[in-house]
Amino acid sequence: MQFIENRTFDELAIGDSARLTRRLSNADLDLFVQLTGEANPAHIDHDYAKSSLFQGMIAHGMWGGVLVASVVATELPGPGTRLVGQRLRYLRPIGPGDRLEVEVEVIDKQAADRRVTLRCVGRLDSGETAIEGEIEVLAPEAKIRRPRAMPVNGELHAPAAHFHQMIAATHDLAPIRMAVVHPCDALSLGGAIEAASQGMIQPVLVGPRARIETAAEQAGLSLDGVEIVDAPHSHAAAETAVSLARAGKVQALMKGKLHTDELMSAAVARDTGLRTERRMSHIFALDVPHYPRLLFVTDAAINIQPDLDTKRDIVQNAIDLAHALRIVEPRVALLSAVETVYTRLPATIEAAALCKMVDRGQITGGVLDGPLAFDNAVSERAARAKGIVSPVAGRADILVVPDLEAGNMVAKQLVYLAGAESAGIVMGARVPIVLTSRADGVLSRLASCAMAQLVVAHAVQLPGSV
Repeated sequence: MQFIENRTFDELAIGDSARLTRRLSNADLDLFVQLTGEANPAHIDHDYAKSSLFQGMIAHGMWGGVLVASVVATELPGPGTRLVGQRLRYLRPIGPGDRLEVEVEVIDKQAADRRVTLRCVGRLDSGETAIEGEIEVLAPEAKIRRPRAMPVNGELHAPAAHFHQMIAATHDLAPIRMAVVHPCDALSLGGAIEAASQGMIQPVLVGPRARIETAAEQAGLSLDGVEIVDAPHSHAAAETAVSLARAGKVQALMKGKLHTDELMSAAVARDTGLRTERRMSHIFALDVPHYPRLLFVTDAAINIQPDLDTKRDIVQNAIDLAHALRIVEPRVALLSAVETVYTRLPATIEAAALCKMVDRGQITGGVLDGPLAFDNAVSERAARAKGIVSPVAGRADILVVPDLEAGNMVAKQLVYLAGAESAGIVMGARVPIVLTSRADGVLSRLASCAMAQLVVAHAVQLPGSV
């Protein structure tokens, strides 16, 4: 089946038929949205679809029509066929996991213009007819045989589909009080106001009141009902926000228009900050169109050259975040340049030690493997080619990088070369800290707020939590 070959008009006979079978997946739904822009929530939003007529997500009607077109174009009559018209009826919904068999059969031929009429039927495994109708085509006159094109990677999904699902997961949660530190520009202020409008946060704006109000006026944003805590400048805003968190008056922090080190210096202060027994670390959450799940990269913003003890905390922080985002047993890939322990590459030795820490209960809640090169961590094909047998290889949820520079480059390459959407959060502090970049748009800020909201909700559910 590596080639497709047509049947010319003269070769066709009444009763000739061909079939194609395809099982609908969530990836198919995402891909159809990306290709067509048809983003009806009945096709992509599980929570919305549960309350719809069909009580679950269903395929776009034309998804079945595309399968009909595919069997006509590749099988009967095949390459060189020209579609003239179609009359299809969609009788049954098709949901994720359903398998549809499409059959076309020649029922009429007109020699004058090589016009052929095909009867079309699409049946589910249950035997129910989901699609029926007729297609008219102009059959090819000459023989054509060509290599069969490989299908588009089924892992492709609609942009930010995972972020939208994560945001949807917060809809039933109570909003959290979040101190937004020095929100003196349209982006940081707009992100906070939008998160508040969606019921994710109750923003507490900490910074120079006059500058915040000016930024809101220039951006056309209303601050009615929004609490503002006046602080003269960015350093004071950071210290004030941290003190609010220490006093339990806010449940999370979000960086506004100030440098990361200003906010984190206040957060890590030994006597007045937000330290716990765990080292703080930053985690990028990346929604990569060609990857079937959220991908976390850590640490790319705080710990420059972490030692083994710090890496243990970095790994545990990432696992804890994954649990809060309802990933039950995240797969953690410990990255290096090679897959074997090599004494001249310290990252490989530390990866092996971290794996042993799992055996000794020093790291819990995840499945670790390493060292793994980047390709083997995210590509099952690459892992098979190298003979790597691992529950993590090719399917990683979390990438643990050797140092900050590597993490920063990996994350930004995925954003700028692979079209990933990014969000970011700091774990290991008394409260989650949303770290945003000046380049982040509103969606990124919303996704980061969603992570913080889910982390707070998860902490409340843990045994012994208040």
